[in-house]
Amino acid sequence: MEQTNEINEAIDIPVAERRCVDDKNLKFKKKIIFLSPLLVFFFFLIGLLLKSNFKINNFMMNNSDPRILGHLPYEEVLKEDLVFIEPHIWVHKDMSRSLLSMRQDAKREGVNLVFLSGYRSIKLQEEIFYSLKSIRNQNASERARVSAPPGYSEHSTGFAIDIGDANYRETDFEVEFENTDAFRWLKMNAAKYHFKLSFRKNNRHINYEPWHWRYEGSIEALKVFETANREFINASN
Repeated sequence: MEQTNEINEAIDIPVAERRCVDDKNLKFKKKIIFLSPLLVFFFFLIGLLLKSNFKINNFMMNNSDPRILGHLPYEEVLKEDLVFIEPHIWVHKDMSRSLLSMRQDAKREGVNLVFLSGYRSIKLQEEIFYSLKSIRNQNASERARVSAPPGYSEHSTGFAIDIGDANYRETDFEVEFENTDAFRWLKMNAAKYHFKLSFRKNNRHINYEPWHWRYEGSIEALKVFETANREFINASN
């Protein structure tokens, strides 16, 4: 060590100065390389969504006949005609009393009805219909069997309600709901409160939905559904 120090003192040996290379372009390139797989996946999802939406839009443009879609066209209820009955559930004011009475009477008989979904705006129905999760691996006609296209949903009228069994929540929005006490009670009693099952078994276009009921107990409700039925008949001729 002493000899080395003597040599360094005797001879001026140049030593390179250590410097950190601050290459901003290099940092940017590294970020791009790191994010590339994520960007590819992101644009893949965007492309898939646009492709699916294009197919559905093209389908609806070429098949505006409600018989093809399996649904009838409905106008959206006016906001002032809606009433709030419980968290997240709004319904047409004409049906609120009958709906609540039906649930109360069912409870007296040991059946616990739970309201799953009431009024939905056309905008919300559009989001549901076009959602990536919903349209994955489905073409437009298949999608229309399980969800109404925007402007074709009874929920937009405020006269539709999805009902489940509070004791069997695993059957919410499932065909298995038909095996619950709630459905059996509704099948026997719903008509007394002017409710009707909209999508029965063996429907030509739309899947069976034992949870979906509509109200036909007021002049306004009958007018809404009569108009839709009339348009359906006219389209058939």
